[in-house]
Amino acid sequence: MKLQGKVAIVTGSTSGIGQGIAKALAQQGSDIVLNGFGEPDKIEQERRFLSDKYNVTALYHPADMGKPDEIADLISITKKEFGKIDILVNNAGVQYVAPITEMPPEKWDQIIAIDLSSAFHMIHHGLPHLRENGWGRIINIASAHGLVASPFKAPYVAAKHGLLGLTKVVALEAARDNVTCNAICPGYVRTPLVEGQIKGQAKARNISEEDVIQNIILGAQPTKKFIEIEEVGALTVFLCGDHAQGMNGQIISIDGGWTAQ
Repeated sequence: MKLQGKVAIVTGSTSGIGQGIAKALAQQGSDIVLNGFGEPDKIEQERRFLSDKYNVTALYHPADMGKPDEIADLISITKKEFGKIDILVNNAGVQYVAPITEMPPEKWDQIIAIDLSSAFHMIHHGLPHLRENGWGRIINIASAHGLVASPFKAPYVAAKHGLLGLTKVVALEAARDNVTCNAICPGYVRTPLVEGQIKGQAKARNISEEDVIQNIILGAQPTKKFIEIEEVGALTVFLCGDHAQGMNGQIISIDGGWTAQ
C-alpha cells in the first residue's frame, strides 16, 4: 500500500470530510490519529473500524483545536506513541452564518482560532518531526471560500483566505526538507457543517432550506452536485504519494467549477 508505515494526524476527523480523509489514508496503510468531538461510543466505534478493517493502528486524541496547549499535547502524544509523525491534515473547522453587523464577536474569535490558528499551531509543533524524518506531507483543508467570498460568512472566509497564505509560506520554508504543504479547496460537501450552514442561511435570508440548497449552495457549483467526501479523501491520498512530490504550495480546487466562474 502507498502509505504503509506512515503516521497521519487528521484534525476534525470524527465526522464529515475529516472522517473520510482518515478512512482514505488508512486504506493506504497509514496509521491514524483521529481528533474531534462527538459521542464517545461512536468515536470508539470508528477507531476500531479503521484498525480492524485496514490493519492499521488508530488512536484518538480529544484535543480542542481552539486551545493551543491541547494541540501541542496532540503532537506530543502522537510522537510518543508512534515514534514519528509523517502527515498532518488540518481539517478541523466550524462555521457560523450571520450578517457582519450581527456577527457575535465571540464567533469571529472562535472561527479564526479553529479554522486558521489551529493549523498554525499544528504545523508549529509538528513540522520539526516531519523534518526529522526527511519526509512529510502537510495538507490544509481550506474551501472554495478561500478563493471567493459569500455574504454572511465573514470569519469563515477570512480564515480560509488566511489558511491559503499560511500554506504558501510553509511550502517555501520546508521546500528543501522533502516536506510539502498544499491546500485543498472543496466546494460544498454535504457534511454536518454544511447542514448547519443550510439552516443558518435559511434564517439569515428568510427563505426555505430547499431554496438555500438549490439557489445558494448548489447555485454556486455549475455541476449542481455536492462534492463527495470520497473525492476529497482520494485527492489527499494523491498529495501524500510520490507522484505529488513536486506539488508544493499549491491551491487545488475540487468545487464542480465554482471558482472557474
